[in-house]
Amino acid sequence: MKSRTKPKPSDKPASPRKTVIAQLVPSSEPNIDDDAEDRQRSGVQSLGRAFAILEEVARHREGIGLAELSKRVGLHNSTTFHLAKTMVSLGYMRQERDSKRYRVGRPLFALAASALDEIEMVNLATPVLEDLSRETGESGHFAVRMGDAVVVIARTSGTGAFQLTDRVGVVRPAHCTALGKIILASLRPDQLKRFLERVELKPSTKKSVTDQSVLLREITEIRRTAIAFDDGEFNPEVRCVAVPVYNFTGEVIGALGISGPIWRMSDQVLQSRAKLVQTAANRLSAEFGARGAAKSS
Repeated sequence: MKSRTKPKPSDKPASPRKTVIAQLVPSSEPNIDDDAEDRQRSGVQSLGRAFAILEEVARHREGIGLAELSKRVGLHNSTTFHLAKTMVSLGYMRQERDSKRYRVGRPLFALAASALDEIEMVNLATPVLEDLSRETGESGHFAVRMGDAVVVIARTSGTGAFQLTDRVGVVRPAHCTALGKIILASLRPDQLKRFLERVELKPSTKKSVTDQSVLLREITEIRRTAIAFDDGEFNPEVRCVAVPVYNFTGEVIGALGISGPIWRMSDQVLQSRAKLVQTAANRLSAEFGARGAAKSS
């Protein structure tokens, strides 16, 4: 016996036509998962754009205008402006009042300095020096400026006989070492002038440069070639070659080089080793964020 009770409207199955329409028309109710994914995707995109802007500004030490910045990062002017404005408000970028050009802010340098402390430098430099010593058979050194001198903060021994025994932390004069000359060549003209006014160019050997005009000519050549030599100027039995190491702003952060006995490091050998030293320095510069430096030799 069939029931005569009529089904309620809500109990009626949806017609095929209504079902299709329901599938075609999106629900007005928001999908929480979709919103979260959209926000995350948008956030990642904004972060990527912000870092692209920051990196481009850091590459232009003289500053960069909004139009050129937008062009280089591939963003619309308004998008670049709002992202740059946020970073200026946070202090990671600054905008010059007259030219309106953007430059890197001081907090970024503080972050970089804390990241590139001496321990981190040693950690990054040591494997590069180890590979360089294996390739050349000579002692490898990485030095940074310390006042008017340079200090070796990382070193490795080569495979050749009669290796130097300089310890880490040893301080060397800047004017008669290849590592030191690289540091001097990185100074601004006013800084170099004050250095020469303060420091007496004392000889360590008979070959040490003690004449300011001679040293200035050598520094000019080092700035042109980005390579420095020490032909028995600190130790009469040792020759050295060194090149600069750069950081992410393009500034010289230290000097990398090798040294060996004069009877093994002839002029011809010194020149051939210089190419390997340059390759190693490029690799280390890349570790410090330098633009255009290859991380692999």
